[in-house]
Amino acid sequence: MTHVHAQSPVEENLQPLHELGDKYHNSIKLLQNRFRIDYQVDEITMVFFREFGSAPVVLVKPDGSKIFESDADGENIFWYDSATYDLVNIKNPTPGPWQAVGQILPESRVMVITDIELHAKPLPSVLFSGEILKQTARLTNGGEPISATEFRDVVSLEIKFVSTNNPNYNNFGAEIATIATFEDNGRGMDETPLDGVFTGQFNLSVANGEWTPVFMVSTPMLTREQVDPPLMLYPNPIKINMIEDGGGDGYHKLMIDAEREYVDMNSLLIDGKVRFPNGDVQNFSLTEQTPNAREYLIVNYESGVYRIKLTAYGNTKSGRDFILDVPEYTYLVEEPEVVVEPQMQTTNGDGNNLTDANALSTQSMPNDAIEPEEEKMSQGLFWGLIIGINLIIIVIGSVTLWWYLKPSQKPMEAAPSNTAKADSPKVSVLNKIKNVFSKKKVEQPEPAPVKKNKDDSGIIDLSIPKKDQ
Repeated sequence: MTHVHAQSPVEENLQPLHELGDKYHNSIKLLQNRFRIDYQVDEITMVFFREFGSAPVVLVKPDGSKIFESDADGENIFWYDSATYDLVNIKNPTPGPWQAVGQILPESRVMVITDIELHAKPLPSVLFSGEILKQTARLTNGGEPISATEFRDVVSLEIKFVSTNNPNYNNFGAEIATIATFEDNGRGMDETPLDGVFTGQFNLSVANGEWTPVFMVSTPMLTREQVDPPLMLYPNPIKINMIEDGGGDGYHKLMIDAEREYVDMNSLLIDGKVRFPNGDVQNFSLTEQTPNAREYLIVNYESGVYRIKLTAYGNTKSGRDFILDVPEYTYLVEEPEVVVEPQMQTTNGDGNNLTDANALSTQSMPNDAIEPEEEKMSQGLFWGLIIGINLIIIVIGSVTLWWYLKPSQKPMEAAPSNTAKADSPKVSVLNKIKNVFSKKKVEQPEPAPVKKNKDDSGIIDLSIPKKDQ
């Protein structure tokens, strides 16, 4: 591996790299920001930290020629610039004093990147699926700790799990999973920001099985990997079970146990919450130290799905502390069955039991199902009566109309006068009915008053006089 270093002794009045940012300010005097490249260097990678949003730096070679960011050809010169730094890689650089011109931060210094390494403790031999794990690491450059706080924006630290593709385990064929990213920002599980200690928070929410951990350190120009031996990720050791009505009348019993082979039951603590079928949430904690399984009574609120979410704290058999994110447990409480009363029975002459149809229909059908049937029958009878009455009225009216409209017989000439007198009212009524039902209404003058005259025989003439022709 090529050895790259910064020239530290003072030669030709050149200042050491660690003194440049302390002695000079961001001004034109930065032209004196010099560093020396040894003649044995074949390749060098440098990072220059500058003010946010400022232009990329300009490198001045020992012969006075300049290298700009636009001169990067991707072969001899690689240049990556961001809002806060420039990362430059040069192959076969000219030996001698170099200068960097730009708004380099006064509290920072030019860094020459040689061999970046991540130093982290090995992962525990026993890990559980769903475990939340804290891991710390330190970065070194050329074997020396990196103290530049700005360097955390340059490098990315991750741990990936790569499946061994063993068909005997559940993670066979699983994709590569990033399980932790190391940060030095004082957030999450990181204790102090910008102290050079990077903290990774593992959330092992991947399938259990055999995995190969890969530690990766990457910059925009280079990537370093550290591959550790394969490890076994065991299934989540917390076991949950619900006993319906197991806590007596109106209560379900929640049972929480663990794999005794890996977990010290005396150290197990439970923090959880229950979501009831109607959406209400109830939090609970179990802190009793006992080797027995943990129990918790849940109110039988109503039928439906109960959801239980737990976080478990405890120690492994080897004494290592752990935090487990337990997968959500669901349980369905079904509605109670409706109890049907026994049917009434009768006995026939042979001694066999016969079901009473009337009693069966009355008991099996609720009241609200019987009432509509009775209402339906009463309405049918009502309309039947109305139709029948109307038919009777029509028949009677038709007979009556026929009786009055049938043709009358002409009176005989030899008929006595009393017969004409008897038929005269009938003829008068018939004429009135004809006038009413005729299509063309004929206006009739009011009949002349009847005169009471006596003929020679002494009989009063009551007949209606005939109309004038």
